[in-house]
Amino acid sequence: MDVGTRLKALRIKHNLSQRELAKRAGVTNSTISMIEKNNVSPSVSSLKKVLDGIPISMVDFFSMEVEETSQVIYSREDMIDVGASGITMNLVGKSFPNRAMSFLEEIYEPGAGTGEELLKHDGEEAGIVLEGQIEITINGEVYRLSAGESYYFESTRPHRFHNASSESCRLISCTTPAGF
Repeated sequence: MDVGTRLKALRIKHNLSQRELAKRAGVTNSTISMIEKNNVSPSVSSLKKVLDGIPISMVDFFSMEVEETSQVIYSREDMIDVGASGITMNLVGKSFPNRAMSFLEEIYEPGAGTGEELLKHDGEEAGIVLEGQIEITINGEVYRLSAGESYYFESTRPHRFHNASSESCRLISCTTPAGF
């Protein structure tokens, strides 16, 4: 997915200058410019911060061109990647109308994570590690999970995900409400 082109189109659609979006998101003008030119791949937390300035959820951002349907069964090709650099987040049910949750297959490459900035939002998160290992920091406490282990927490608690191992980590997760 071309994050930069999507962000620029969305910014223009909302009649925002790069300067105004940067101000709303609490980032520099050059950050917005570099993202739009695809000179940088923002972390999940950085992209969320920018999208909060519009405001739009990450799920809506990556699926904004998708028409709503009554589709029930989804193949791998139907999943939409809503990830960032080093992270693949395949969303199940991309065209489901009025989504109440986000159900994802997440793949973290070695060293990849959601960023240094902790995420915090309404809702709940749950997941199970299928392959590899992931570190989850919640309220400053670091948890190391391996295949077969799972998590469930309120998303209002500051948190982040990071793969500190030398192999990819694959997990299945669910967040409420839909989006990050």
